Amino acid sequence: MAKGKGGMMKQAQKLQAKMAKVQEELGGKQVEGDAGGGMVVVTANGHQEILSIKINPEVVDPEDVDMLEDLVLAAIQQSREKAQAVAEQEMQKATAGMIPPGMMQGLGI
Repeated sequence: MAKGKGGMMKQAQKLQAKMAKVQEELGGKQVEGDAGGGMVVVTANGHQEILSIKINPEVVDPEDVDMLEDLVLAAIQQSREKAQAVAEQEMQKATAGMIPPGMMQGLGI
């Protein structure tokens, strides 16, 4: 039985190392979210950190700031959702066969 525990420990260490590597790599991945047909574009990395916001001057209307705020918010949310999807996909690849399906969510991954 000790041999089984040792094997599980090695597998857990291997998994931890893979997940750390994926987390590091996610910082270099970029996704874009846009709104208003590309009038507002937000770039985020795989950690869901916002890297840039581009706003087409045509969408800037001092009389309708609410619309611009809505577009920026929508683009930010879309970029974060895409970043989260990329992170989940990369983690699933890294843990393929090591963690049963559905357990990743329970682990907060």
